Amino acid sequence: MKKLVILTGAGMSAESGIPTFRGADGLWENHRIEDVASPEGWRKNRALVLEFYNQRRKKIVSSKPNEGHFLLAKWEKYFDVEIITQNIDDLHERAGSSKVMHLHGEIRKSRSTFDENLVYEMEGWELKEGDVCEKGYQLRPHIVWFGEEVPLILAAAELCSRADLFIVVGTSLQVYPAAGLVNYTLPYIPKFIVDPSAEQLPVNASLQKISKGASLGLLELEEKLLLLS
Repeated sequence: MKKLVILTGAGMSAESGIPTFRGADGLWENHRIEDVASPEGWRKNRALVLEFYNQRRKKIVSSKPNEGHFLLAKWEKYFDVEIITQNIDDLHERAGSSKVMHLHGEIRKSRSTFDENLVYEMEGWELKEGDVCEKGYQLRPHIVWFGEEVPLILAAAELCSRADLFIVVGTSLQVYPAAGLVNYTLPYIPKFIVDPSAEQLPVNASLQKISKGASLGLLELEEKLLLLS
């Protein structure tokens, strides 16, 4: 069974009603990125950061996977599918995908501010001041913030190097280091990018482009892909 590696970005979940990362003004839902998604922001105003992610988490808990998510899960019948996602939601898992690597963390998990290896599943959507790990330290969102290392990037690069087919969905390949993962794929394997602005993207020429949203683009790609299975 051929290994199909898929890199997904914000556009993958946009059809589920989850807003993309930030607007053209550089703000994330009227907040400066530095205030809500950085270690400095956490030190400056922990309550703001917790509330910001509580609202994001609340939205995600009530959202549902879209047709694109279900298509990727269905393809496990034909390929060894491994998803690398820049998204912090759990919609891939809820759609049935069994192998998902979250580069930027998972919003429905929390972790210790003392020991980053202490990570906890969250049942609800709210994380409050005073919620502590087993060692008594405040819990924070299990998210990779700006200024922090992406701990899974080497594992993701190694996975891309073993791909027989490679697909990019819902990302403009502008956010590094994830955007550089395509460079780790073998030069001769089939590669595709599905994104509404695919034709305008200054991306690797070997990527076959489908300028559509995630669900429609993946549906169009499916027939072509199955011929390669």
